[in-house]
Amino acid sequence: MLSKPAETLRDVHPLIRDRWSPRAFDAGKPVSKDDLISVLEAARWAASSNNVQPWRFIVATADQPEAHAKALEGFNVRNQRWAKNAPVLVIVLARKVTDEGAANGIAPYDTGAAVAQLILQATALGLTVHQAGGIEKDKIRAAFNVPEDTDILVAFGLGYQADASVLPDDLAEREKTPRARKSLSDIVYTGAYGEKMRF
Repeated sequence: MLSKPAETLRDVHPLIRDRWSPRAFDAGKPVSKDDLISVLEAARWAASSNNVQPWRFIVATADQPEAHAKALEGFNVRNQRWAKNAPVLVIVLARKVTDEGAANGIAPYDTGAAVAQLILQATALGLTVHQAGGIEKDKIRAAFNVPEDTDILVAFGLGYQADASVLPDDLAEREKTPRARKSLSDIVYTGAYGEKMRF
C-alpha cells in the first residue's frame, strides 16, 4: 500500500511521521465497532479549555445505508467521489456556547485538538482519515437538525486504505503526489510576527 512518511528536521513519533490523508478507501472492509469507539474515545479525552468539551460528531456507517447516504450528501459533489467508499463518514461540529449558555470563542480550536487525537488513534489502529472542508453546511444542518448554536466545521471519511486505482484518474494522480509542507522558518516567528526563527 502507498505510504508517504514525512521528511522532518528531527525525529517525530511514527504516528505523526506516517500519518497522511489518502482518499482511496476500501469500501469492502468495515471498521469494527471496537475500533470506531476507540477513535471516538481518543477525541473525547482531548484537552479542553475549562473542560467545556464543545466537540460533537455525527457518525454514519456503511452498515446503515440510509444514514451513510444522508451523510454523503453533506459532502460537495467533488468530495463525494472518494467519500462514498469510506465505510465511516463523520461530520464534525463545535458548540459555540457552554452548557450554561455563555459564548465559547475557543470551540473550534478545542474541536480541532479533539479531531487531531482521533486521527492519531486511527493511525495507530491502521486506519486512515481524509478530512473535507468542501461540504454542504446548509444541507447538513437541515438533514441532521443541527441547532444554530453549533457550528458545522468539516466532515471526514474513516476506513482502511485501498489502492489508488479505486479513485477517478485525477484523484488517483493526486494520491501519488509527494507530500509537502512549508518550512519551519515560514511558520514560526520570534520577536514579532513575520520575524522568522532560524532552525
